[in-house]
Amino acid sequence: MKILITRHGQTDWNVLGKIQGQTDIELNDNGRQQAKETGELIKNENIDIIITSPLKRAKETAKIINENFNVTIIEDNRLMERNFGKSEGLTKDDRRKLKEINPEVNDVWNYNKNIDFNGMETMQDFCNRIYKFLDEIINKYRYKNILIVTHGGVSVPIKCYFMKYPLENLCDRDAVKGLKNCEITKFEIDCN
Repeated sequence: MKILITRHGQTDWNVLGKIQGQTDIELNDNGRQQAKETGELIKNENIDIIITSPLKRAKETAKIINENFNVTIIEDNRLMERNFGKSEGLTKDDRRKLKEINPEVNDVWNYNKNIDFNGMETMQDFCNRIYKFLDEIINKYRYKNILIVTHGGVSVPIKCYFMKYPLENLCDRDAVKGLKNCEITKFEIDCN
């Protein structure tokens, strides 16, 4: 079993450095081009199924890539980006100012501290939903090759899962790097 993971293509909010979270932003023209290039890059892979986040930017990326495969695309809410609550839409400058006022913001990716800041999904809830999704697809689609189209934040616990990186060591987002727009990573699972 092979699992390929990619992040959606670029959006205007990516360019502006805004937190997207579950705000439903579409791809921009560059993001559509990135998705085409990714589809070309992996067109020789044997993909049996594509599972995508239902957010527009991921769904559109999945559809563009699927032009090379013509396989079933399944949407799964568990692949949605982390809900960042009232922090969605904040720019890098906004976040820098917020960190000066409230240092707790520095720990929102800390698995052990499990902070609910500004109504955001806690890190443990976020990781648990991703891990449950991965456990399920590995059992349900045993011996299939899957492309997962998701988000930068989601790619962090996915990488931890397959790399066996302890979530307890996840103290910030830089501990395990999230995928860049349309970057691909691949994991092979021994199903025996």
